[in-house]
Amino acid sequence: MRRRCRLYVDESGDHTYHELDDPARRYLGLLGCIIEGENYRKSTQPNLEQLKQKHFPHSPDEPVIPHRKDIVNKRGPFWRLRDAEKERAFNLDLLSFLQGQEYVIISVVIDKRAHVQRYEESAFHPYHYCLSAMLERYCGWLHFQNWEGDVLAESRGATEDRQLEKAYIRTYEDGTQFRDPAFFQSVLTTKKIKLKPKKANIGGLQIADLLAHPVRQEILAESQRIPSIAGTFAKKITQTIAAKYNRRCSDGEISGYGKVFLK
Repeated sequence: MRRRCRLYVDESGDHTYHELDDPARRYLGLLGCIIEGENYRKSTQPNLEQLKQKHFPHSPDEPVIPHRKDIVNKRGPFWRLRDAEKERAFNLDLLSFLQGQEYVIISVVIDKRAHVQRYEESAFHPYHYCLSAMLERYCGWLHFQNWEGDVLAESRGATEDRQLEKAYIRTYEDGTQFRDPAFFQSVLTTKKIKLKPKKANIGGLQIADLLAHPVRQEILAESQRIPSIAGTFAKKITQTIAAKYNRRCSDGEISGYGKVFLK
């Protein structure tokens, strides 16, 4: 019986084709964390809860849900981070947690302006296009490991969720330009993507949320789309997780495997 894992997916950026001259809306990034089931149950989830309780004490009945924007703006339960010493202590523990856990990262970033200029009316839905590219890498990783797994993404609203469910099923049943249906069906345990809201307190989604923006910015900087992120806490995060990316087994190449840039 093959070991099972799950791909936790969150986004950073806007998934529409509106206002593409605005750098804040031009790029969309999807971040996926692959975590093996037993490791998630015994280590990832409980250690994340321990981290949250240490820095943001709360009743288990009212869980603290880390969200990058709330942490950066020190709002909600993260008001404690307005104290510089407490912020420093949390940042150190967060980096230690991210480094110490076992997971594999796949990030896909799309330049929506370049894509729509290239394909015009035939342009793909940005989120669905990124997800398709991510599934190709995820299933390739599953084949190499001889594992199987499913996918859990953050719920984004009724309409968006229905569209995403259809896009996932289409990839599962029809394959992609580069992979036939059997490539996906032989390692994915279900043809339906799982969708959960942030309030469900799912550790894998919370990790994906914390990593999605820093990794997107690093990929954009490496692609010379934005200035370097050196000197920022985002850079410290990307340095901490540098060993976590999906890689080509023959030579350890990350580009095209753990980091994918589409246009």
